[in-house]
Amino acid sequence: MSVDGKTVKGRGAQGQVANRFERNSYGVVHWEGIDEVEEETAGTRYLEVFPKSILNKVKSPDLSMEWTLNPYQGCEHGCSYCYARPSHEYWGYGAGLDFERVVLLKRSAPELLEKALGNPKWDVGTISISGNTDCYQPIERKERITRGVLEVAQRFRQPVAIITKNALVLRDLDILSEMAASRLAGVAISLTTLNEELRGKMEPRTSTARNRLRAIAALTAAGVPVHVMVAPVIPGLNDSEVPALLKAAAEAGAVTAGYTVVRTNGAVQDVFRQWLETHYPDRAAKVVAQVAHAHGGNMNDSTYGRRMRGEGAFAESIRRTFEVFRRRYFASREMPPMDRTLFQRPKQGQLDLFHPVTGAL
Repeated sequence: MSVDGKTVKGRGAQGQVANRFERNSYGVVHWEGIDEVEEETAGTRYLEVFPKSILNKVKSPDLSMEWTLNPYQGCEHGCSYCYARPSHEYWGYGAGLDFERVVLLKRSAPELLEKALGNPKWDVGTISISGNTDCYQPIERKERITRGVLEVAQRFRQPVAIITKNALVLRDLDILSEMAASRLAGVAISLTTLNEELRGKMEPRTSTARNRLRAIAALTAAGVPVHVMVAPVIPGLNDSEVPALLKAAAEAGAVTAGYTVVRTNGAVQDVFRQWLETHYPDRAAKVVAQVAHAHGGNMNDSTYGRRMRGEGAFAESIRRTFEVFRRRYFASREMPPMDRTLFQRPKQGQLDLFHPVTGAL
């Protein structure tokens, strides 16, 4: 964690946290020590991994997703509250700085998706691209793995839903707009705060709120339906912004909106507490108490039905505020359903030159 008032600039986590699967851990004890670890100022490392499959069936009763696909493991965005941080522990890394500094690349994702879609047993369920870590985090600009995945989905006419908080999604507007015209694509954008000072500390390597709203407007103009996630709502930090966030999203053209209350599962609790104590020491205790109150007195809450929305006075206040302003700004809007009937495995040979729906070249 930060020592002697120093912070880890450009990162959400302020140090390493213990990996539940490891007996030993490491980190800086004294900044002035001759054997100090250099990791706090190290850049991001990108390592290729070789998964055998790329699709994950979603079984959680709290989520409406059917399948998820994650081109990356770990995320350079550095969101201090990210629920995906503990997943990095399965790879032998920590949920703190490691999650932001060691990003695993699944370069074979397009080929693995093509293989899965080519299986006669594929059920044509909607695939949510992301769900764990952001598919448009900074390295995507160079790697283009998400772009490759979308190209495969486009050829198969496979319904997809993008989840991101990065305006880089606009790079793939050509594919998304073409698919959306046939109700085969939609985008969910996370909009957490309009306060740039807060965003810069809480989500240090994400797109600004202004750029996210610009992305919503551009996607909407191109015919791509956008769902906005006001997520997570954190009592004592951004809960007062819910009305303004919904208004800004609606004015940008978003079709629908949802929210979640922050949950600090597993090691996220330690990362988030360190972050609070570093950047907001004056209100850290208050925020911790309110978050815990919203989850049955336990910040580390994984109870289905409660972990996403919370319960109690603070959670109820957030829910009522959200519903009032959602009805005000999104009353007659809804996301169009995905069309599964257009799915088609590309034919071999010359017929691949024809568009699978219109028959045009």
